[in-house]
Formats: sequence, C-alpha cells, structure tokens
Amino acid sequence: MTDTPRHRRARTDYPDGVVAILDSGKRFLDRYTVVYTPYFADNSRTGRPPLTVYPIVNMSADPFRSVCMHSETVGYRPTAGWGTGNRVLRFEDLPDDCQRVVRHDIAFDTRIEQGD
Repeated sequence: MTDTPRHRRARTDYPDGVVAILDSGKRFLDRYTVVYTPYFADNSRTGRPPLTVYPIVNMSADPFRSVCMHSETVGYRPTAGWGTGNRVLRFEDLPDDCQRVVRHDIAFDTRIEQGD
C-alpha cells in the first residue's frame, strides 16, 4: 500500500491513518463512519490512472454487539465527506468501543505493512 502525505491525517486530533470521522445521527444503526488512509490500486490494464481506494468502517455505538462493517470506497473527498451533511467528529467523541475498533484496525494495518 502506498499513500501520500496529504492523506495521512486530516486533523491533528485523529490518530495517524484516520482521514475522517463522521456521525450520521441516531436514526441510523451504522451511524459512525471512519475513513482510513487510502491506498492506490493498479488500474493499468484499463489504461487509466491508479484508483484511490479508501478503507472505511461503519459502526453502531456498540460495534462489538451490533453493527461493525468494513468496506472500501473510491472517489471519497475528505474535505466534503459524501456531501450528506454528516457531522464531523473528534476522535475522542467516538464511543469507547468505536475507538477500540479504530485502534485495532490501525494496528492490524501496520502489521500488514511491516510484513508481520
């Protein structure tokens, strides 16, 4: 995985590797979205430039007993979210279990990059 310095961290209160933290509100079960540092996927067979792929996790306030879904998206704009009006959160505003998920994801990603 390759990243560029402009994607490493969008805010100083985010852990390294987190680009955005969004809250879509209580009406959604998967209300919290955390966007991680993107990687670039080879797209050379199509003659197009590499794709910028953002790993994300969507979670409920209780991710170990309810919803915690990992996925990826292409074309995310960190400065605008998805234009949905989601509220941007500080890391410490996430529920404790959601913070645990993020810390685990970052540690797991670091182990993969180091070849562990």
